Amino acid sequence: MITELADKKMKKSGADAPYVIKNHGQGRLFENENLEKLTKSSPIAIFSIYIPLIAGMLYYGVGYKELSVARAIVLFFAGMFFWSFFEYLMHRYIFHFITDNPRLMKIIYKFHGVHHEYPRDKERLFMPPVPSLVISTILFSLVYLTLEWQALAFFPGFVFGYLLYGSIHYAIHAFPPPRGLKALWRNHHLHHYKYPDRGFGVSSVLWDVIFRTVPNEEKKRKTGTA
Repeated sequence: MITELADKKMKKSGADAPYVIKNHGQGRLFENENLEKLTKSSPIAIFSIYIPLIAGMLYYGVGYKELSVARAIVLFFAGMFFWSFFEYLMHRYIFHFITDNPRLMKIIYKFHGVHHEYPRDKERLFMPPVPSLVISTILFSLVYLTLEWQALAFFPGFVFGYLLYGSIHYAIHAFPPPRGLKALWRNHHLHHYKYPDRGFGVSSVLWDVIFRTVPNEEKKRKTGTA
């Protein structure tokens, strides 16, 4: 545990809970062993759920709901782009929501804080299947209410964006950066280890640039450089 003063500094900086970052080990979220298992996942489990879902929706939309291939492609990429914005908003305003309410703090910790405390825990780099499917069902319902059957192309793109995000997030915490993607690795590592109130984009730095939350901007202001 850290001191009360450090706790206040962490809250001010945007961290989720008073903890010391641990690069080894795994946090425990529930005493019940069955519930604890539901908090873990792997890339294989998530891809085995969502790749067939993406393919099935696109097939049904084009084959049975008269979505043209061209329109489906445009909607698919629009969904991918919208995911990157959704990812940024969720990470910044939900997963890093600052509150003094103990119950709400515990909820935020279970969803995201545990990842910040144990950033190298590979079993918690993807959202587990059960909460993931619940949230996906809710989001698809909202998209369908807005786009009707066009959701069968837009939502697969949105989900593919999520899979891309999850894969990049996993790779950032598990492997060294490849050429051409060092900015993503740097942005996310600075978010974890230095500026938890900045660097909210994982699959893209676009929205950090637009909303001026790129970690190196914070460093420039502190050092007084241009």
